[in-house]
Amino acid sequence: MGSAVAVVTDSTAYLPPGVAQQYSLTVVPLQIAVGGATRDEHDISTGEAAQALNITTSRPSPARFADAYRAAVDAGAGEVVSVHLSAAMSGTVEAARLAADDAPVPVRVVDSGTIGMGLGFAVLSAAATARSGGTGEQAADAALRRAELTRSLLYVDNLEYLRRGGRIGAAATLLGSALMVKPLLDITNGRIEPLEKVRTSTRALARLEELAVVEAGDRHVDLGVQHLAARARAESLAARLRERIPHVQDVHVGEVGPVIGAHVGPGMLAVIVAPHL
Repeated sequence: MGSAVAVVTDSTAYLPPGVAQQYSLTVVPLQIAVGGATRDEHDISTGEAAQALNITTSRPSPARFADAYRAAVDAGAGEVVSVHLSAAMSGTVEAARLAADDAPVPVRVVDSGTIGMGLGFAVLSAAATARSGGTGEQAADAALRRAELTRSLLYVDNLEYLRRGGRIGAAATLLGSALMVKPLLDITNGRIEPLEKVRTSTRALARLEELAVVEAGDRHVDLGVQHLAARARAESLAARLRERIPHVQDVHVGEVGPVIGAHVGPGMLAVIVAPHL
C-alpha cells in the first residue's frame, strides 16, 4: 500500500537513478526547446543540448501538475506535497500552485529555494517523512527545513552561460573580469550569487573542496557532487570529500541535465552539503 502522502517534484532535482521509484516519487519534467522543437527534459541528453546553438528552457504547464496530482489521488493519496526548484529561477512553483488550487485533495507546494541535489535532498526528506507515516504538513516542513540547512557551492568555467540564461543574479558583477578569474558561486535567497574569485581553475577546485569541508564540519551530512561533462573531476572530488568529512553518509555523484546544463556550461562542478535533520 502506498503512503497516504504522495510526493511530487520536478526534473531539476536530478535524483540518482532508481531513487524516484524507490520512494514512489512523481517527477514532472521541465521542458527544453532545441531547434524549434520543445521536448521534455528527460527526452534530450545533456550532450545533445550542449551542441545546440539556440536553446531555451521552460516550466511545466499547470496541466502537467494537475495530471500528476490526479494520478497520485488515483493511487490512493489523501494529500500531496509538491517540492520544486527556486521560484526565483523558474515559474515551476507558480505552475504547481495553480494546479494545486483545483486539486481534489490538499496539495502543499514547497519552494525549495534551490536546485539540483539541493532540491533533491529536500525531496528525499519529504518522502522519508511521508513513508514513516507523517502528515502532509510534516513532510512539507521536513523538505523546507532540509532545504534551508543545505548549502550548494558551484564552480563554473565560464559565466557566459549564466549571463545568457538570465540566471546570473548578482554574479553579473564578475563578468568584467571573467576572463581573468574562475568564479565560485553559491545559491543564496533562491538565486545564484558570487562567492569568491580565484585566479586559476586548479585553485578554484581546491577552494571548492575546502569550502565544502568547512561547511560540513562535524555535522552528519549527505553530499551531492554534480557536474557537466566533468565526470572524472567529480568522482575524484567526491572521493576526497569522503576522506576529509568525518560524518558523511550518502554521497551522490551525477551529471546535471540539460535544463541546468544550458545555464552553467561544460566543466561545471557543484558540491551540495546537506546536513541531516
